[in-house]
Amino acid sequence: MLLYTQVELELLTDVDMLLFVEKGIRGGVSQCCSRYSEANNRYMGEDYNPEKEDVYLMYYDINNLYGWAMAQYLPYGGFEWDDAKDYLTLPEDSEYGYILEVDLEYPESLHDSHKDLPLCPEHACPPGSKQRKLLTTLKAKHKYVIHYRSLQQAVRLGVRVTKVHRALKFKQGPWLKSYIDLNTEKRKNGKNTFEKQQYKLCNNAIFGKTMENVRKRIDVKLVSSWNGRYGAEAQISKPNFHSRAIFDENLVAIQLSKTVVTIDKPMYVGFSILDISKTQLYRFHYDFMRDRFKSNCKVLYTDTDSLVYEIRGQNVYEVMKHKDNINEFDTFDYEKDNPFGMPLLQENSKKIGLMKDELSGKILRRFCGLRSKMYSVDIQNGGFIKKIKGTKSSVVKNTITFDDYLQCLRENTIISREQHNIRSRLHVLRSEKERKIALSPHDDKRYLVPGTTDTLPWGHKDIVAEPAAKRSRHN
Repeated sequence: MLLYTQVELELLTDVDMLLFVEKGIRGGVSQCCSRYSEANNRYMGEDYNPEKEDVYLMYYDINNLYGWAMAQYLPYGGFEWDDAKDYLTLPEDSEYGYILEVDLEYPESLHDSHKDLPLCPEHACPPGSKQRKLLTTLKAKHKYVIHYRSLQQAVRLGVRVTKVHRALKFKQGPWLKSYIDLNTEKRKNGKNTFEKQQYKLCNNAIFGKTMENVRKRIDVKLVSSWNGRYGAEAQISKPNFHSRAIFDENLVAIQLSKTVVTIDKPMYVGFSILDISKTQLYRFHYDFMRDRFKSNCKVLYTDTDSLVYEIRGQNVYEVMKHKDNINEFDTFDYEKDNPFGMPLLQENSKKIGLMKDELSGKILRRFCGLRSKMYSVDIQNGGFIKKIKGTKSSVVKNTITFDDYLQCLRENTIISREQHNIRSRLHVLRSEKERKIALSPHDDKRYLVPGTTDTLPWGHKDIVAEPAAKRSRHN
């Protein structure tokens, strides 16, 4: 990539700048906003009830979101502290940009319209929990580190900046765009799944290396004697000794922590990619969906680059194919004779940053979500999508049904399953059977509204007492 783009990335040598950037690194948002919904529209055939309100369920996904973010203006050098007086008026394609540390306030007037997808996610412990998670809350934020483009978007949508503590100025440019465009074109012309995935991974690998935490690297010594300068006794006596694994009486592996760490990764690039990518998701939700459907659209679930929507009273397909809206979407995977009359635009095929119907025109009948990474969708005449993080895919496929999700939600019960794993201990392979919680109704990322399947973000004005969330400690 460096050879192809000919860019020279400056590495941060100021420890304050480095820690400042690290503080703002936040991954993709994943949360369940509304836990159940059923569709009812004229494309459902015999399942359609015309006496009830029309309801559409849509599963959208952004084409190569991180690839889109990597094609934007990204920092590459010239780092210095600045007062950043022009951070709200600076254009996206400016020669320089800012990373800012600010105090933010979420006005109560925005709580209802922003409750599905609050801006500016933060790492925090949910009420009643000691485990830090990435939450989208409506609470005020103190010393929040954010890219200037994300901050401009938040302010435009109504979030207030109460104080700017400091700002890091940098030079920026679209130096990665040519490499991303190259891989995107090769992926578009790929003849099989392997080729398409290969060029997608070429993009993702760049992002991953910019985010690598070298502090987690370790040293492992294999020793075969107790005595001597390099023997086990000497290694165990070191202050950076971590642990050991005994293979036999003549071979021991000793793990040592690093005594010196060289931070040689451009983490400011990874930070910018993460923050800029969120602006595209928020732009689609607030500037497109909320603008076209107002309060008739509701986010059921989101995970990094995808959104599951419930839309009431309006034909979403008619809105999508309108000449003013069609270029928001990649519809090339729809059937040519699809019942919606959706045009298939070749120029939008696999175009990064565009929103795509994940089901390619298939009708989503029902959605049931329990929490982040734990949801299922019922597709008309097309089976089910079932997701459970931490449970083997074969177990989910063969032993979990959509009705299990419903049972877990409605009866507030935990569902467990047995699974078999092949694990290596001391380089000896063994097969193990374990009983694991597969489905759980407990979710503490958001406040569960009693008696409904709706949730609210923490900090919402309608939450009377947050300690009520202590019931979610089982999460």
